[in-house]
Amino acid sequence: MTYEQLIEQFNEWQSDARAMNEVEPAAMALATSDESGQPHVRMVLLKGVDEQGFSFYTNLGSDKAGQLVANRLASLCFHYKTLERQVRIEGVVEQVGDEEADEYFASRGRGRQIGAWASRQSRQLTSRNELERLVEDTETRFEGQGVPRPPFWSGFRLRPAMIEFWQGQPDRLHDRIRYLLKAGRWHSQRLFP
Repeated sequence: MTYEQLIEQFNEWQSDARAMNEVEPAAMALATSDESGQPHVRMVLLKGVDEQGFSFYTNLGSDKAGQLVANRLASLCFHYKTLERQVRIEGVVEQVGDEEADEYFASRGRGRQIGAWASRQSRQLTSRNELERLVEDTETRFEGQGVPRPPFWSGFRLRPAMIEFWQGQPDRLHDRIRYLLKAGRWHSQRLFP
């Protein structure tokens, strides 16, 4: 299978999930690890998938961004409960370019743009009032004008080296097909459930 065919399969499963009214088909678990090897996982939203990989965005001061800079290996997992499917992806992460980050940031709603400026993601917050005050200050700062992308906010792209499609089957005899990138070519393996 080619990478283009794998992405086509992934996009079909995303479409199927939307058609079945999955709550958030773009939600994915992002697993990283810190300098000590401690794993960390959290849910983030997929914001793009193309020939380069799977992209998502965050505050560059966040814990996840720091972990991705320290260790560029990461994993993603999509789960579609209604369809009894999941997709696991492993690979190397890179930061997206400024132009791509600017374009995505400009597509966000104004409230989310303001929130990106106001949030000190992953840092300790003394109270909800502090966050609300920062949002108000940011709204005042950009009143009557567009909101530019903060210099501390950008995206990352995971370039896959492994993609696994998992389809639930009766009696837990699930179908698992893993695709591994080796020497520039994708190779498939069927796995025991």
